[in-house]
Amino acid sequence: MEFLVASAIGVLTAAGLYLVLRLRTFPVILGMSLLTYAVNVFLFASGRLTIGAAPVLRDGVEVYTDPLPQALVLTAIVISFGMTAVVVMIALGAFLGSDDDYVDDPGEDAKEAEGQP
Repeated sequence: MEFLVASAIGVLTAAGLYLVLRLRTFPVILGMSLLTYAVNVFLFASGRLTIGAAPVLRDGVEVYTDPLPQALVLTAIVISFGMTAVVVMIALGAFLGSDDDYVDDPGEDAKEAEGQP
């Protein structure tokens, strides 16, 4: 089970980094979302991966799951949703203002070198 979760975290991180390095805004937003999912799964897995364990330590319970990573993941989900909404609105405003969604806008020197005004 640990190998499966670790592999999922690795795949999410690799795909997220690949998409973040793209030149368009929509893949960058998807990449950021995948990276936040990878961090959430990592935080959730840090609280022990056990099935049917008690969430808190009580008398007579030897195997338990730490509730703190679960609370952190719930908080991170809300924050990442808000962050994604803000970034989508910024990207939409940039797209509507410049009629393209490229991340790196060529500077004035590049435009002058091509002969554009």
